[in-house]
Amino acid sequence: MKRILDVSALTIRFGGLTAIDNFSMHIDEGEFVGIIGPNGAGKTTFFNSLTGNVTPASGSVNYCGTSLIGKIPSRISQMGISRTFQNIRIFPKMTVLENVCIPLHSKPTYGLFPAVLGLKSAKAEDERIRDEALSYLERLGIGEYRDYEAGTLPYGLQRRLEIARALAAHPTLLLLDEPAAGMNNDECRELVELLKKIHRECKLTVMLIEHHMDVIQPLCDRLYVLNLGALLREGKPGEVLSDPEVVRAYLGERRKRK
Repeated sequence: MKRILDVSALTIRFGGLTAIDNFSMHIDEGEFVGIIGPNGAGKTTFFNSLTGNVTPASGSVNYCGTSLIGKIPSRISQMGISRTFQNIRIFPKMTVLENVCIPLHSKPTYGLFPAVLGLKSAKAEDERIRDEALSYLERLGIGEYRDYEAGTLPYGLQRRLEIARALAAHPTLLLLDEPAAGMNNDECRELVELLKKIHRECKLTVMLIEHHMDVIQPLCDRLYVLNLGALLREGKPGEVLSDPEVVRAYLGERRKRK
């Protein structure tokens, strides 16, 4: 099986704070891998290091054999890594369809003059982009909202819109940062089926940060548990979630908050 991502001895520091401590992991083509851990464990910081938003102090991050360290986010996106965010990032005043067109316009196939002159080639390309953007909305079950302002959508549908935008960047590796945050049980079940469908039909490799165990368990082939920035446990979901150390560090903490 082809290795997509290989992370070795990754360390990230912010001043005197070590956010990620000597963390190693990998993901193979077609896998669905979960990253779990208590709040402040370093999960989102790890994602930020993969997308060029944070520069590691040491270690290596190789994507399809090429180092990601030192590359800017736009270049990493062009290489095939796309993500969603823990805090939804959409353009609320733009329409739902326009939001998804943005990543598709990042690689224009026509120049300035065809666009200014309104030539048929430019109009045809714009129409193709709109059709492709609509196909992602339909895949996420929100095509009927294409002309709505994105900020008027219910929270759960905004989450779906963000996933549609990430897919429109044509990723090989999709990073999902807490896509079920703020969802009720029914919405979580719908999200699980949706992500299964996307994973299968788009032939993606997926890495997921999530707190909802009823989302993690049916989706993930393997789990990595981060605690205080360090790897606590790695393995199959059933093995990991029954580990006493994991229960104490993560599941036990959540039970106390209930």
